[in-house]
Amino acid sequence: MGRSRFDRTPLLRYTVRMLNREYEYYRETFRRERLPLAFVDLDLLDANAKSLSDRAGGLPMRLATKSLRCVWIVRYLLNNFPCFRGVMAFSPGEAAFLIDQGIDDVLLGYPTMEVTEISLCLQALKAGRSICFMVDHIDHVQLLETMAAEAGVVVPVCLDIDLSTSFPGLHFGVFRSPITNFRDAEPLLMAMQSLPHVHLEGVMGYEAQLAGVADASPGSPVQNILLRLLKWIAKRESFPRRQGLVRALENLGHQLRFVNGGGTGSIEITIQDSSVTELTVGSGLYSPGLFDHYANFRHLPAAGFALPVVRVARPGIYACAGGGYIASGPTASDKQPTPYLPPGIKLMKLLGAGEVQTSITSDLTLKIGEPVFFRHAKAGELCERFNSLHLVRGGKIEAIVPTYRGQGQCFF
Repeated sequence: MGRSRFDRTPLLRYTVRMLNREYEYYRETFRRERLPLAFVDLDLLDANAKSLSDRAGGLPMRLATKSLRCVWIVRYLLNNFPCFRGVMAFSPGEAAFLIDQGIDDVLLGYPTMEVTEISLCLQALKAGRSICFMVDHIDHVQLLETMAAEAGVVVPVCLDIDLSTSFPGLHFGVFRSPITNFRDAEPLLMAMQSLPHVHLEGVMGYEAQLAGVADASPGSPVQNILLRLLKWIAKRESFPRRQGLVRALENLGHQLRFVNGGGTGSIEITIQDSSVTELTVGSGLYSPGLFDHYANFRHLPAAGFALPVVRVARPGIYACAGGGYIASGPTASDKQPTPYLPPGIKLMKLLGAGEVQTSITSDLTLKIGEPVFFRHAKAGELCERFNSLHLVRGGKIEAIVPTYRGQGQCFF
């Protein structure tokens, strides 16, 4: 609970400058490109991948594709960093698409009842590819059993355990699954014994209250201390439940291929659970704005987007084209994109990021046509707004690659 060495890490712009990422660096890189555009800085992406590998301490990591949403990026990471093994998809349609793109070992992160998309995945299973379905209810497994019997395959499934922690008057975490311990899972496990086409392959416990809650927010020292205390208590309460479930399954004769846990925000904590055999990470690779304020780590802003200045509305007040790329979750100002280059630019509080125009204030003199660089609050949702990513390395555009959207794919 003491002060982390990361607490002394300077803020974002200093880390950007240390890697020579001044405003002029990106402005010159994109001088001849059409704006708006989205980009990934491969030098910073590599640095984040290496940092995640160091934090994981040798435990393999599964890529959360919802945070990346670009086949090129997924392939690049799997091919160049041995610490990444397999992916976690967010829908069966996406899983089937990734299989078609040559990406194997796909874990569905969420349950599904979409018959058409399940059928595509079963075809891939029959062809020898690896897809594992997420379940936490008898309806999930009964549908899979029926369809697998018709297709003549055995479907691997993963049991989702909810690791949220409840305090008096406070639910710390998300309402992810009705299964919170082995006792909750017993009826489902008993039912699965009579289903020959469904095979339990793994367990997942996502510690949302540990991985998704920033605990070093500037200007909130009391809140930060409270959140770190809650995380410490939550770890001590929730990890034994995951361990107990895994132990009980093994005693019943289940041979699990994996036990999945964690996210970018909880790696140092999750690896302390000896039952976990793999982690899932995604956001830490792009490192969006919401991941700037964690006590235990600091990654680099590897992804962003550039908007052109199109108006000088008043002295010091400008308008950029586009920009209203709001992140999911509870509606709040922290779900808006953050302008970060050049320094000193701010969104106008009463206007925020607009649908087709975003107003900003700046102490600098900006010219019409010049770019302003922003970071999305979350990772993968940025790619839902752009057809392509400009890949930058060493101050040059190495390639322009399609996002899911650019390949004509929308999975929700």
